[in-house]
Amino acid sequence: MANRFSRRKSVAAEKYDPDADEDDDGEKTVIYPKSDAQRKSLTEAVKDILLFKALDIEQMQEVIDAMFEKKVEPGDHIIDQGDDGDNFYVISSGTYDIFVKTDSGDKCVGAYVDKGSFGELALMYNMPRAATIVATSTGSLWAMDRATFRRILMKSANKKRKMYEALLEGVPMLQTLESYERMNVADALQPMTFEDETIIKQGDPAEGMYFVEEGTVAISVRKESGGEQEVTRLSRGKYFGELALVTQMPRAATVTAIGKVKLAYLDVQAFERLLGPCMDLMKRNAVHYEDQLVTLFGSGANLSDS
Repeated sequence: MANRFSRRKSVAAEKYDPDADEDDDGEKTVIYPKSDAQRKSLTEAVKDILLFKALDIEQMQEVIDAMFEKKVEPGDHIIDQGDDGDNFYVISSGTYDIFVKTDSGDKCVGAYVDKGSFGELALMYNMPRAATIVATSTGSLWAMDRATFRRILMKSANKKRKMYEALLEGVPMLQTLESYERMNVADALQPMTFEDETIIKQGDPAEGMYFVEEGTVAISVRKESGGEQEVTRLSRGKYFGELALVTQMPRAATVTAIGKVKLAYLDVQAFERLLGPCMDLMKRNAVHYEDQLVTLFGSGANLSDS
């Protein structure tokens, strides 16, 4: 059967400059209606795709809004190996065979059954399609066109970097970093949102540190007599969680979101790789924090309390 999906043969790849696209925020956003069940299904389908992991909740909703439905019939070629990418697809229903070209002809190397996604790499990197996908049953796909995909993902990534760079510039600890080093830290940050819940718990192992992007968090420590005491609160531009990474000890305090809080998270691997120049300052801060605990509780034991 002929391919019913509009495709383009390989041409010189167009470039997208997110900096030149700063003025389109007033454009009317295209929204394709979906049921709550469909939205939930789409969110589950894309949440583990690397390109989507860096999106915050609002950006993810924009992606879901922009996806449109395509019905397929048996024999339809959804994408063909070697063609330029036009759409990114998430499977809603149906079965699909995956073919790659070999010296002896097309070879079926796998199949999708009622779930899966494909096409994102061709859209992001201007790469030709690496395989052919053929429907083997009636089915339904959710698709996002090339222009929308690149605008949402690349522009939001660019905005994220600029936003995090501005956030990091206001962190005294990072003043020892060169501009390009702060840029690398900004690229490594992951957005997280909490609301009236525990972010880290005293005594837990440390897996990363956090920068407060929006909102307020409360820092509390356990008293030797029992119970917890709030030590301080932190708001935009402040950070926490680095102490346990520096000392390689369990969390020294519990941190709780006061209302809704947006954070930028830096995992321990990125922390060790990118924040080496700040380590001496962070170690001095660790000593200062221990002194504060001694003043408050008469003991520094809480620093390594498990």
